[in-house]
Amino acid sequence: MIVNAVGRAVPAPEGGSAGVFSRASERAGSKVYDSLERALDAVGVESGMTVSFHHHFREGDLVVNAVVDALARRGVRDLVLAPSSLTTAHAPLIDRVKDGTIRSIRTSGLRGPLADAISAGLMDEPVLIHSHGGRARAIDSGEIKVDMAFLGVPACDERGNANGTAGRSACGSLGYAMVDARNAAKVVLLTEEILPYPLGPASIRQDQVDAIVRVDSVGDPAGIGKGATRMTRDPRELLIASSAARAIRAAGVVREGYSLQTGSGGASLAVVRFLREAMLELGVKASFALGGITSQLVRLHEEGLVGALLDTQSFDLDAARSLAANPGHREIDASYYANPARKGCAVDALDVVVLSAMEVDLDLNVNVITGSDGVIRGASGGHCDTAAGAALTVVVTPLIRGRIPSILDRVTTVVTPGESVDLLVTDRGIAVNPRRPELRETLEKAGLPIREVAWLKRLAESYTGAPRPVEFDDRIVGLVEYRDGTIIDAIRRPRASAL
Repeated sequence: MIVNAVGRAVPAPEGGSAGVFSRASERAGSKVYDSLERALDAVGVESGMTVSFHHHFREGDLVVNAVVDALARRGVRDLVLAPSSLTTAHAPLIDRVKDGTIRSIRTSGLRGPLADAISAGLMDEPVLIHSHGGRARAIDSGEIKVDMAFLGVPACDERGNANGTAGRSACGSLGYAMVDARNAAKVVLLTEEILPYPLGPASIRQDQVDAIVRVDSVGDPAGIGKGATRMTRDPRELLIASSAARAIRAAGVVREGYSLQTGSGGASLAVVRFLREAMLELGVKASFALGGITSQLVRLHEEGLVGALLDTQSFDLDAARSLAANPGHREIDASYYANPARKGCAVDALDVVVLSAMEVDLDLNVNVITGSDGVIRGASGGHCDTAAGAALTVVVTPLIRGRIPSILDRVTTVVTPGESVDLLVTDRGIAVNPRRPELRETLEKAGLPIREVAWLKRLAESYTGAPRPVEFDDRIVGLVEYRDGTIIDAIRRPRASAL
């Protein structure tokens, strides 16, 4: 027995240390630092660490470049960069790869000059491309051990409770950041505003946060809706969207209580407009919409046509506003959304998902990561996750894009396997997966223009000629990981880009 600090006889701890309980606990000190450099001192960054970021500000992000530059100035090297995605805004990272600050990259997507440089052989190690669900699986399981997560939030309180709906730069859901905050060994918040305690609801909780830095800006919300999340006005994309909605309706999906998701890309997002018309005509409502939430889905929710919005990432400012205002608009993290190793994830409850494609081949394999020139210019995102989970997977693409056929003998890079695809909808007809003969029969009876994939390919080539295959050398610049952690394809360096 020992006598502790309050004069009580208690069993001695293992090892018999009499010093145990010799001090009363102290009140935790402030987490708020007046500069990023002082926060880095406090959390103890080292070379070789894995550092993560989120991409909820998309093209408007101002955190990744600033933090990596700060690490470079401290002489930190050989970092594994593990953001949820990278965009054209992150071109300055090229210099950080060249000077040795960044050794390896694991991410869902790459665009712009950084993607061009990596495609040309910038990095010694291939970049690893994973899906949103695959990334959540890897981080939750410890396959990716995040040493330091740097998370930009519009606002938080002095103890670290944070969300994406408060503050002048509200970005909406922090669904990807929530996985990082839950698992990282250290979490540093960069924020524009520190609001009174306690801030709620807390997407990121105070017990997950080690340090807080107030900065002038973490991101420009106007950059959230750029590029692939825009709403199209292109007549051809609207034709494709209309055809997709007709097919979904003919398949019997548009019924009371059905669920839906539309991926990025103009035609995919535009399908919501035509499904709204079908729901009004049939007098039915959807139970929920999932994934990246847009203003079109917010409209359906506020009209009472969609019961709940499950939001992993808000795709525009209307969605960010709605998340703050509408109780039925709910934030979910990336594991809840699409982690295949969980006991259940939301994509498995989808009745229909509509997805875009850069290329599709005769086996209905889909490429959304490399262009027709073999250069990385897209993102895996939730493509293979939702395609695997949904009861009906619809891929939409124009037959010809930029005088190049979208349907090939073999896609340049496989991201989503053809066995997960049920329908391919183009502006010149609809192809049905041969595994779904009953679906083909249903759509034919509805009078829809059903075509063989090979027929669509020949039609495209009758206008453009057969495309010349891209030539690659043996250098692997990227690996594409399927959602379960297996490698589904390798990205090689286009020969024209050889150094």
